[in-house]
Amino acid sequence: MTITIVGAGLGGLTLARVLHANGIEAAVYDLDASPSARAQGGMLDIHEESGQTALRTAGLYDEFRALVHPGGEAVRVLDRHGVVRLSEEDDGDGGRPEVDRGQLRDLLLGSLPEGTVRWGAKVTGARPLGDGRHEVTLADGTVFTTDVLVGADGVWSRVRPLLSSAKPAYTGVSFVELDLLDADARHPAEAAVIGGGMFFALAGGRGFLAHRETDGSLHVYVAIVTAEGWGSDIDFTDREAAKKAVLSHFEDWDESLRALVENADSELVPRPIHALPVGHRWARVPGVTLLGDAAHVMSPFAGEGANLAMLDGAELGLALAAHPGDVEAALQEYERALFPRSEESAQESADGLIMCFEESAPQRLLEMFTAPRP
Repeated sequence: MTITIVGAGLGGLTLARVLHANGIEAAVYDLDASPSARAQGGMLDIHEESGQTALRTAGLYDEFRALVHPGGEAVRVLDRHGVVRLSEEDDGDGGRPEVDRGQLRDLLLGSLPEGTVRWGAKVTGARPLGDGRHEVTLADGTVFTTDVLVGADGVWSRVRPLLSSAKPAYTGVSFVELDLLDADARHPAEAAVIGGGMFFALAGGRGFLAHRETDGSLHVYVAIVTAEGWGSDIDFTDREAAKKAVLSHFEDWDESLRALVENADSELVPRPIHALPVGHRWARVPGVTLLGDAAHVMSPFAGEGANLAMLDGAELGLALAAHPGDVEAALQEYERALFPRSEESAQESADGLIMCFEESAPQRLLEMFTAPRP
């Protein structure tokens, strides 16, 4: 049986690892030229009930714990005047430790046999051949067939159309991503504002979300509720012009917060936020399924995306291992759990977006952080 995984993100690699641990080999195809072809993003909080469960299933939990960023579960919430409304230190007892996404991906890659991932292999399309088999085409003209096809290829999945006509829609929020490097030495004031872990500064329709990276930099997302296409008239290759355009949305904000943009060392990168409909699902199609963002991309306001992708990969791997020779039974079992789980998280994410950008923000976020926890 041949298993093809499209996409070497956290979900696809977790699937490949769990299959390998159960004596089943798979091939992973990724469009990047190499593992280091592009930055992997910032910090992730890995949840007990999802991401950590997946890492235990993959046999990598102890190695994961060695990557945890001490102090990363600290949280600070400010209003637009720079007033600290909440400041909690990381006491080490939380269930959502922070790790660097790139380091976590490297851990998963290192757990796989050499050659599992085919780099520089962009999938441009796939078509059914019958009996659950699919023909996959790569950008270089290569064509091959597979018994099991898994779309782990993110927001704009090339595999999703085999199962669903749904397309991600703009959520109404756009991010601009930036970094302040060597913060304690070069940006001590900004480092003090953000603190050692997660950071939120919110008011109606705007905000800053940030965290401290393991390399000592500050990774910042500037968030703006705005129409689709915002930023298309901004030259983001002109750093000073981009800063001025972004800061025009924060003229009445405290200077300590505006400084996060004014003093950015990196390029400013626009990131419009898209999501599939809450409750996205599909009818069973023989031989093919989806995981992670390909299945249920959502806004980041519940922190579930990477965690769900890894849990999806782990559970799909277990299902395939539990049903040798019966792919359909495995995929049915996997999707039966996938759909309600992802719907619940997608709704939490959609609700979280509203909570962060409503006129009374950050009031409900403060209430959420201070509410008694079960």
